[in-house]
Amino acid sequence: MSITLLVVALAGIILWQVKTNFSSKRSPAPLPPGPKGLPLLANLLDLPQKEQWRTFTDWGRKYGPIVHMRALGQSFIVLNDVHVAGEMLDKKSAIYSDRPVSIMAGELTGWNETLGFSRGERLKEHRKYLHGAIGTRSAIEKLNGLFETEAQAFLKRILRKPEAIAENIRDTAGSVILQVTYGYKPKEDQDDLVDLVELALRQFTEVTEPNAFLVDLIPPLRYVPSWFPGAGWKKKAEYYHATLRKMADVPLQFVRNQMSEGVASPSMVSSLLDRSNTPEQDCNIKWAAASMFAGGSDTTVSAIHTFFLAMTIYPDIQRKAQAEIDAVVGNDRLPTFADRAQLPYVEAIISEILRWGTVAPLGVPHTLSRDDIHNGYFIPERAIILTNVKGMLHDPDAYPDPWNFKPERFIAAEGRPVEQDPRSCCFGFGRRICPGVNLADATIWASVAMSLAVFDIQRKVVDGVEIVPEPRYEDSMISHPSPFDCTIKPRSAKAESLILRD
Repeated sequence: MSITLLVVALAGIILWQVKTNFSSKRSPAPLPPGPKGLPLLANLLDLPQKEQWRTFTDWGRKYGPIVHMRALGQSFIVLNDVHVAGEMLDKKSAIYSDRPVSIMAGELTGWNETLGFSRGERLKEHRKYLHGAIGTRSAIEKLNGLFETEAQAFLKRILRKPEAIAENIRDTAGSVILQVTYGYKPKEDQDDLVDLVELALRQFTEVTEPNAFLVDLIPPLRYVPSWFPGAGWKKKAEYYHATLRKMADVPLQFVRNQMSEGVASPSMVSSLLDRSNTPEQDCNIKWAAASMFAGGSDTTVSAIHTFFLAMTIYPDIQRKAQAEIDAVVGNDRLPTFADRAQLPYVEAIISEILRWGTVAPLGVPHTLSRDDIHNGYFIPERAIILTNVKGMLHDPDAYPDPWNFKPERFIAAEGRPVEQDPRSCCFGFGRRICPGVNLADATIWASVAMSLAVFDIQRKVVDGVEIVPEPRYEDSMISHPSPFDCTIKPRSAKAESLILRD
């Protein structure tokens, strides 16, 4: 950042904070406790730059389940307890379901058009479209054949390129979501649409990184011209906006072309476009589909990647799951959804994946539409609500020994209660809960169960020494495991024949 822009920014911070301090209305009840802050700057310097969930967890231990801080005239509420979050965001969803305005990611880059940032009537339309396509178990069950077919294709990708785990997972997730959303079957090795959404998601990760862009802290900076010293981020926003538009427009046009030729495959978009829609409805369909495309192409990737990491670190758990599959399914076929109810340990592994490798450490921020008083504390209108999901899912009071991968915590046993299902918070809260939860669950289960049936996932050996990877994760809104080494081989010649069977 240039000195000129830095001076302008610092002046703006001081003036804005002075203004908001004088204009703040008197609270009808005390605000929740939190870090004290400094004159003028309030808690601006307390905002953590990296791994915010760790700082929020520490604050939770010190101040309680509801923490308040204030910066640049904006109140932030951090929720560190899943039950409190449920009381506020689920039971009071009528007032806690709005989204804060995001300048860089939302207004300038264009992600405010998508479901995650939508508000008001547009949000209702988006959720209606997605609910009809993937919002019920019956809708998902109709897609079970697709999930199983794509999971087997995933096995073939792993067999061919076992070193490219992340790439193989992303290709599979992209193939599933493109077929469900647009009826588009991607090319096997490299597909332009899969590459396009990957580019858009990399850009999304950048623009949603905490405190990465000063314009999110000082919104009037959006009016600074792009030629102004230090304002190169405006040109970046224009480029990222073009990428996002292309991600939404190109697959939609593919469906329109297929429909005009009478060869469109069944999909969410083809069913919605085959109606007399208004221009506004067509626009909502486009962005609901783009939301599904982007969301489904990233969250399941993180979870399945976590599975391979966990199986590398915990080989005993892998062997126990394989023994269960062998006993129920045998070795002459792959697991199917018809076997799911008879594979409780595999089910427990998936629950532990969602807990241990938290996909969205802080979820997506909420804001409330009017003042509220909760547990005696004043929660001001437009306060930004942050849910410390990773802290909740690693709370030792709720999950003893939280940093170890222990599927048994989700299986009933004498003298040991079943621990809380991580789905209570890992997919969001209230009206903002992820509409693709059933789709993600089915995709993850098929990939995990089939991989366990045919592969041995082992630690890499270097000079005769096993290398145990560290469970490290990227620090971003959607958190993926950092790169790690492992060795993946078919369990037997029979397993390899199952992978290659058409």
